[in-house]
Amino acid sequence: MNMEEGYTLRKSWDVCREVPVIQDEQKSKKLEKLLKWVSLFIVGLLVFALAIFSKGSFLLLITLSSNATYTVPADQKPCALLSVSIAVVGPSVLLLIKSMWKIIFKDSRKPSRKTLIWVIGVEFLVGFGTAVLTISAMPFFDIVTNVMMLNSICILSSIFQVVPQVFAREGKRFIVSLIISIVLILAGYVLFIISYLHIGEDKEMKIRIGLAILGTIFISLNWWENYSTLFRSPFLNSISEDIARSRNVMSILSSVVRILVTAAVVGAYVPLSGRDWSSVTSVPDNVGRVIWILVGIQIVSSALCHWFVVVACKMHAMRWSFLLPIYMASLGVVAAFVAPVVIFYQRSGNTRGANHTMTEYCDDILYYRGLSHNATLAERLVIDITHTLCNNNMANLTAIGFSIGCSICWWLGWMLCTMYIWFLKLQRIERTQDLFVRRMYEGAFLEQSLLLNTRFEILRKKKCHRPADPVSVFLCATMWHENYDEMLRIIISMFRLDEYRPKNNPNIDVSFESHVYFDDAFKDVEGSVERHVNKYAENLVEVIQEVYRNFSDEASGIFRERPFQRRQRIIRTPYGGRLEYTLPHGNLLMVHFKDKDLIRHRKRWSQIMYLYYILGWKLTGKYFRKFVEGEDESMLMERIEKEKANTYLLALDGDTDFQPSAVMLLIDRLKLYPHVGAACGRIHPTGTGPMVWYQKFEYAVGHWLQKTAEHVFGCVLCSPGCFSLFRGAALMDDNVMKKYTTKASEAGHYVQYDQGEDRWLCTLLLQQGWRVEYNAASDAYTNAPQDFKEFYNQRRRWGPSTMANTLDLLGSGSLTSQRNSSISKPFILYQVLNMAATILGPATICIMIAGCLTLVLQIHPNFALVLSVVPPIIYLILCFKLKSDTQINIAAVMSVFYAFLMIATALSIVGGMVAEQTIWTPSALFIIVMILMNIITAGLHPKEFHLVIYGFIYFICIPSGYLLLTIYSMVNLNNVSWGTRETGGPAAAKPPTKTITQRLLQAKWFKCLCWDSDKVANQNDQMTESVVIDDKPQANLNPTSQNHNRNVQFNLFQKIEQTASSVSSDWVAQLQNKSLDFPLNEEYLVTEEEDFWKELQKVYLEPLAEDKEKQRRIASELKDLRNKVTFVFFICNALWLVATFTLQVIGKSVTIKIPKYDLNLTATGVFLYIDPIGLMFLIGFTSLLLIQFLGMFYHRVYTLIHFVAFSNMKSRTSRRPSDDSMQIPDTLATELTNYMYRNKSLTIQNSAIIQKYRAETLV
Repeated sequence: MNMEEGYTLRKSWDVCREVPVIQDEQKSKKLEKLLKWVSLFIVGLLVFALAIFSKGSFLLLITLSSNATYTVPADQKPCALLSVSIAVVGPSVLLLIKSMWKIIFKDSRKPSRKTLIWVIGVEFLVGFGTAVLTISAMPFFDIVTNVMMLNSICILSSIFQVVPQVFAREGKRFIVSLIISIVLILAGYVLFIISYLHIGEDKEMKIRIGLAILGTIFISLNWWENYSTLFRSPFLNSISEDIARSRNVMSILSSVVRILVTAAVVGAYVPLSGRDWSSVTSVPDNVGRVIWILVGIQIVSSALCHWFVVVACKMHAMRWSFLLPIYMASLGVVAAFVAPVVIFYQRSGNTRGANHTMTEYCDDILYYRGLSHNATLAERLVIDITHTLCNNNMANLTAIGFSIGCSICWWLGWMLCTMYIWFLKLQRIERTQDLFVRRMYEGAFLEQSLLLNTRFEILRKKKCHRPADPVSVFLCATMWHENYDEMLRIIISMFRLDEYRPKNNPNIDVSFESHVYFDDAFKDVEGSVERHVNKYAENLVEVIQEVYRNFSDEASGIFRERPFQRRQRIIRTPYGGRLEYTLPHGNLLMVHFKDKDLIRHRKRWSQIMYLYYILGWKLTGKYFRKFVEGEDESMLMERIEKEKANTYLLALDGDTDFQPSAVMLLIDRLKLYPHVGAACGRIHPTGTGPMVWYQKFEYAVGHWLQKTAEHVFGCVLCSPGCFSLFRGAALMDDNVMKKYTTKASEAGHYVQYDQGEDRWLCTLLLQQGWRVEYNAASDAYTNAPQDFKEFYNQRRRWGPSTMANTLDLLGSGSLTSQRNSSISKPFILYQVLNMAATILGPATICIMIAGCLTLVLQIHPNFALVLSVVPPIIYLILCFKLKSDTQINIAAVMSVFYAFLMIATALSIVGGMVAEQTIWTPSALFIIVMILMNIITAGLHPKEFHLVIYGFIYFICIPSGYLLLTIYSMVNLNNVSWGTRETGGPAAAKPPTKTITQRLLQAKWFKCLCWDSDKVANQNDQMTESVVIDDKPQANLNPTSQNHNRNVQFNLFQKIEQTASSVSSDWVAQLQNKSLDFPLNEEYLVTEEEDFWKELQKVYLEPLAEDKEKQRRIASELKDLRNKVTFVFFICNALWLVATFTLQVIGKSVTIKIPKYDLNLTATGVFLYIDPIGLMFLIGFTSLLLIQFLGMFYHRVYTLIHFVAFSNMKSRTSRRPSDDSMQIPDTLATELTNYMYRNKSLTIQNSAIIQKYRAETLV
């Protein structure tokens, strides 16, 4: 057979492979499941326990305010009533404080007049009903009735759900249960009335019953907003929308109305009931202590229960960690109150005799017979609970039956009313405002408010459900001089995503497309027609081929069919060239080779390149073309805005390693919160050696404390370009992407724009009002500098650029805080303090070193301070005179000496604590607090706890990292070179190949071997080392002659192939020759895209012309900037040192005297003297650490929530079919005969192919 119909078989003897290490996520499924269930159990248990504490403490306060109780005397009941009112308004006070904070620092939209009137009216009725029920009615009923009576406040909620569903064509799934709920609640009211009127015809009791029922009905108006949209009333809908827009103002208004109404009711009720408010001041200490402890328990437990309920919902554990514990809480409270009563009754039976009946026991309680004056607090409370039960004639079985009946009716009615919550569909980490209608809970009826406040939705038919808009994620990696292993990591990560979300998945929610932008990929080759790609680009092509084989060749064996390699493309472009790979699961990978002679190079310009290509050409370009074709402009604008919001760009470095789950966690943040413009993950430095160990702990502390504090209290200031997800709409916003294209024209621009492009992009996003977040569960790994020189050069870029962008943000702090709701004035102040600490860092280190010298050498503090300042000053002077490499060498030597000094200091401090038998000194306390804080912080990150080992290296390197490095960075601020990966020159030139190959292929004597040389030439020298067999019968069937012809043919072709592999005329042939078993088919750009690249290059990316005069001017300006910055740094630190030195010279007259204590906290009579400046700095530094620690703890909890939610809902890829079920597709024969698959390798698995091969060849 001829070449077009030939097959290439895998060599059956060559079955061994070199497989790159493709490390999947190292997570134990069993451990993950255990962690999930333990978390859900703990949250559910806490919700249940806190609900019992909240309801139990509130009902005890109600019981203490009753006239027929023992613990609080009758003349001191106003104190108990006051405590009840405080518990009622506690949530309103918290909501008032929260809303005031948001209005002052964030949002303050005003509502309309009709909304104000409506809200004031509803809140007045709800507040009045709550106050009347809890203060005027509930103290006169028994405690079990009070527990269950609060369940009846769902009466109007049931009615509001039934009415719209009766008239709705759809969503009548719960209408039967709701009708039963209404009937049960009404039956509960009837049984409640009968149970108390059965005791006697007391007029006052009738009033109390009426007030109780009226109060529950008024309270049930509280959640009208939850059902307002169901009535399809324009009036209610407009009010609901207005409330949502002005939520902060309306929350303040409702809180004030509630507080005033409650104060008015309790203030009027006390004198009307014949009591005097003056008795509040004469309450005994023991009674007052009991009351206020219960108030504290009630408020704290209610707030915590509400928070854990939100946690349960965000974890997607609504049924088992929210609904079930809340439903059971009422029963738990009843059991908690009844059980002690039964125990005390049985105990009294042991003392009074076996014939002591419940009626006699109640008589003893009602008339205070046999009660001890020395009874404990618990005994008094149990007696009070029993007293309320005995008032309801607990010995009467009929009364007991009515009471139990109404309680069961109310409880079941409440459960049926909230049945819809069992079937709510939640997103991962659902927003709180989407979970609940009102911001705050109700302290008096916590469980009921939590359930009734949960948003209600009429469930539509499945056909009406519209899936969420799919998200498009573009992975954009920038490369330059990465080595083979580093390239392998990023390419493997991209292939993982391809496997995680196949392109042809019908239920795809996220689509991925990968791009690699390779800077300075071309080189000149002597004698070549065109430029060639360099050795780094060749390595990348080899890496892609290697990874492709291992991800596609799942069944690697001689008896397995090797899957076909998809057709890949190689394209010449105006900026250089492009490779397009269709990955095994259908997603696209593009490699853009940039020629710096054609397009501007360096990382920021590569970012601008992919920003305009993806967001400009691919996103907006297609809509512009549709507009030209005549489609409606308004519809196109709506679609483009939606696609901009759902288009994400994942910025990557060329050596980043990550798992698909890390990307999905970042996607969650952007999908859930529309105002989030960017999100970053936890970056882990990789490598070996002391320099990497130092960075591992530095990165850990930076993420554990600094990143989390920024996320919690404001916004993350820097989303690193090695692993960050950006929203397309945020990047395309005004003053972001366009301003990012600004060319550096001043000295400050080179520092801010080009030295720290990632931070500058985030600064632009923050100034435009977008939020930047941090997700600690999204892990990514990147190589860190392993050499001291490379590390110093990297930080030489980072330090000044960080300071420049922070100063830019602080300079526009007032305007930014107005635009960005996440950046408040306190957060700006926090950043100012951080900046001050950064600037004064060198002086602080000098003072610390002075303390070290004082401890180690036992010299005077002033002399030690002078000694500590001398080496940095000498190093500063040398940095101005010596070359960069020499400066780094000197810093390395000094770092070693400083490290030994830090070790000696630590040992001296420990020795001093042992010798003086005290830890209550500033230095000892500081070290102990730092160690404990780092250990606790690491303990909250169990997967990273081992990093505390590297804390020792970080500690001894503090002078190097915060003193020497700062000096080196400031003095070399005028050096704007990249500083890292600047090794490796161009590869050795190779002779051209295409000309020689074509001559051989077109030779006349070559055509006699039945080879179509024209087609081979058109394939750009893509040849394979295979046996060529003619499918036509030969006249000479002599085996010897035949074998001779085959050998000649094979040997000749082998020589041609060797020649072709050693020379090539351009980069296309060069890469095609390197991809012999992985063909790259040359294609061409469409005219429109080619025009786009040319225009983009002309407007933004044209290579910068070499202007010697401008370079000299910029160099001079950079030196001037360097001198100014260094002078400011020097003056600030000098002032700090001089102030410290002066205070030490003056002596004790201006110092703060602090008594010294031993380990038993006994005064030793010795005093410590600390200067005010040092104490102020110590307090400020400790305060910053405390703020960061609290932010870390808060963020850690929400990271756990996100992790559990993700593990509950993460997509599971379908299992691969077994090897036995794998069949060759029907189109295989056609594909095999197609010339474009000539180089595809097959195993000898399929017998039909083998038989066909044997029949068509002469073996």
